[in-house]
Amino acid sequence: MQFAVFLPPGVSENNKMPVLYWLSGLTCTDENFMQKAGALKLAAELGVVIVAPDTSPRGEAVADDDSYDLGQGAGFYLNAVKKPWAKHYQMYDYVVKELPKLIEREFPVTSKKSISGHSMGGHGALTIALKNPTEYASVSAFSPICNPSNCPWGIKAFSAYLGEEKSLWAQYDAVELIKSSNDFVPTLIDQGLDDNFYPEQLKTLELKKVADEYDYDVEVNLREGYDHSYYFISSFIDVHLQFHLKHLLM
Repeated sequence: MQFAVFLPPGVSENNKMPVLYWLSGLTCTDENFMQKAGALKLAAELGVVIVAPDTSPRGEAVADDDSYDLGQGAGFYLNAVKKPWAKHYQMYDYVVKELPKLIEREFPVTSKKSISGHSMGGHGALTIALKNPTEYASVSAFSPICNPSNCPWGIKAFSAYLGEEKSLWAQYDAVELIKSSNDFVPTLIDQGLDDNFYPEQLKTLELKKVADEYDYDVEVNLREGYDHSYYFISSFIDVHLQFHLKHLLM
């Protein structure tokens, strides 16, 4: 696995800073957010470290698929149980357990952390925060896959990685996790209304409906004129960084 790290000026062992973990979407690597999101200037001013892992394991020995939405570049932030994926595709454990331990050992950061992501990475951020509510100060997402159990991308990936057991799918589905959540993580979602994948793939309104039904407070902003691109992310990333800093400092 590779990951990118942004360290703000002034960060040191005597001035440790909190971390925002960013999870990218299908076909992306650890580089996309760092190069395209326009987040680093404000992160430097706010004193927030950003860590962006790759979207999957890589290499000749790692199982892959010819399609863009399965295999390398499409890890879906879950722990695969089916062959040939299970050997390397343990992205949930990597993001939740292995990577933070490494970052906190090797870099001058505090244990305070938040998580965010885009599309498949938004799905990862939401599900990871919902499953670990005491570990993350806040969670946000751009154009997340909210209900993967009921969309083409998610059904394809879950069938391959997890098999046909739907109860296992529910463990990686934000809509289903909200139904059983007893703890709250401050949550912000931005969705562009000109997004080609909205609503068939992303199911944003399904998440909002369930959140309202189960009294789970989620701020969902539907943005006129914005699509699924990094232009959308760069337009509102400052709002997300300010949102996370407020909760990281609590």
